Amino acid sequence: MNRRPVSSSNIASIGWEDDALEIEFRSGHIYVYQNVPELEWQRAVGADSPGKYVAANIVGRFEHTRVK
Repeated sequence: MNRRPVSSSNIASIGWEDDALEIEFRSGHIYVYQNVPELEWQRAVGADSPGKYVAANIVGRFEHTRVK
């Protein structure tokens, strides 16, 4: 999956493909969130604070797996 770099103190990049949202955190951890609408990815990468957007709208709402 290709991720797009974002300007965030917590998140390095965010990608979306086939309803899966992949987030690379600055810590080096990568999480994949399942069944995420493309609109949520667009909002996350376009947010003034992608980290705050992800924390408020993705984390806790969608199943996820840590892949790294």
